[in-house]
Amino acid sequence: QVQLVESGGGLVQPAGSLRLSCAASGSIFPIYTMGWYRQGSGKQRELVATITRGGSTNYAGSVKGRFTISRDNAKNTVYLQMNSLKPEDTAIYYCNFRATPTAAVVDEYWGQGTQVTVSS
Repeated sequence: QVQLVESGGGLVQPAGSLRLSCAASGSIFPIYTMGWYRQGSGKQRELVATITRGGSTNYAGSVKGRFTISRDNAKNTVYLQMNSLKPEDTAIYYCNFRATPTAAVVDEYWGQGTQVTVSS
């Protein structure tokens, strides 16, 4: 059974920083894409950032320039460095891993979520 374990969430003041980590345990196919999503209260889940096995990154416009995603392929771990945090960044953050066992199939794995609260 695959399990994604998240850490790093918490309460931080505006303009502060946090670093999230997410590591996979259990048997799993090699991960092609790792990413982070978030869901604020009363809002739909949205993409924050993704990174491919080769290191290509993609960011939501609202976080570009403030957040940095990175990965350690040997450890099946993804990180999200969040700087210059704003109250609107408050949400539950979920890590997401995507594997491609075949060209036609994509397996997705999700973390349980970690709360990030930005407030003074």
